[in-house]
Amino acid sequence: MSLNTTPTSERIHIAFFGKRNAGKSSVVNAVTGQQLSVVSDVKGTTTDPVYKAMELLPLGPVMIVDTAGIDDEGDLGAMRVEKSLAVLAKTNIAVLVIDGTIGKTADDELLISEFQKRKIPYIMAYNKSDLYDAPKAESIHEIYVSAKTGEGIRELKELIAKQVKPDAVQKPLVSDLISAGDVLVLVIPIDASAPKGRLILPQQQVIREALECGAIPVCCRDTEVPQTLEKLAVPPKMVITDSQAFGRVSKLVPMGIPLTSFSILFARYKGDLETVVRGAAALDSLKEGDKVLISEGCTHHRQCGDIGTVKLPNWIKSHAGCELEFHWTSGTEFPRDLSEFALVIHCGGCMLPQKEMEFRQQIAADQGVPMTNYGTAIAHCHGILKRSLELFPDASALLK
Repeated sequence: MSLNTTPTSERIHIAFFGKRNAGKSSVVNAVTGQQLSVVSDVKGTTTDPVYKAMELLPLGPVMIVDTAGIDDEGDLGAMRVEKSLAVLAKTNIAVLVIDGTIGKTADDELLISEFQKRKIPYIMAYNKSDLYDAPKAESIHEIYVSAKTGEGIRELKELIAKQVKPDAVQKPLVSDLISAGDVLVLVIPIDASAPKGRLILPQQQVIREALECGAIPVCCRDTEVPQTLEKLAVPPKMVITDSQAFGRVSKLVPMGIPLTSFSILFARYKGDLETVVRGAAALDSLKEGDKVLISEGCTHHRQCGDIGTVKLPNWIKSHAGCELEFHWTSGTEFPRDLSEFALVIHCGGCMLPQKEMEFRQQIAADQGVPMTNYGTAIAHCHGILKRSLELFPDASALLK
């Protein structure tokens, strides 16, 4: 992936919903200026959600999502509807396309209720305005458009752009912790699990944000931490390490230097740090046979010594002092029913939109299932969680 390409997880997600034949895909094509979706008069032409990365000023990089009709029928149709509704978990702005010749239906009202419940900013775009006398919009949530003639499409894009501010969607990763001229030491192990010829996304993002702040990121492997610290004229503002090297690195970094991990930074960036810190306490009360779900936001080829399937389970079993039953999910898979699990441990979520990570945390919270993440769990198992939270006093105060 090019360093100049905005990752999908960092883009504002704008999802288009609606009934079959409301002209949803035609509106999507008009907004993007491309034939993103296949359109026809046949109901249910759009099946799986279709994604398109683009720039939409003044929002900047966005992800346009075209979904299947919410009124699809039959067993296969029900599966399509389920996939469409799953898109809500990552939606920052929703556009409900309504056939203006018919008007709002009960299906549309149900979707609006879902937008409101999830606090998703939304727009009702009444399509096919070329076929009727479009009235004046009665609220800031509605607009009349024609995908066929292009009428109202420019205004729709402007209305979409007004729904959220880019800086209100994404939290700071490290910029609020550093100042210009600060030195950061980033510990990046290069081992069998490291991707060939590139850095993983959290490492890229921390480096980029540090450079934008005028700070000075210094990178080294975990085997060169002492030499790196010795060569610095002044102690670094902080050391940020890969989670799986937490135990080794904590012994090499003097106590006066703040130490945290990429995963802990991402716990705050993508979701709620206090939630994962509280969740880590559940590691102390695991009992024989308890089920633990380990979930990753991406899919990758697992190698010998993989952190999610090998290292993390071993550290947890050693900490708990008993045998546990581990389950795994990856990518878009995440159970809606977590009641069988004593604990959920999630990755940092670098490949997931912030909205989706918050949604997954909310699922666990609603069911009373503690949820933590890799870096927080690993720090707790190694007895260094309090130290790793020195930079975050509110989260640190939760520890006994």
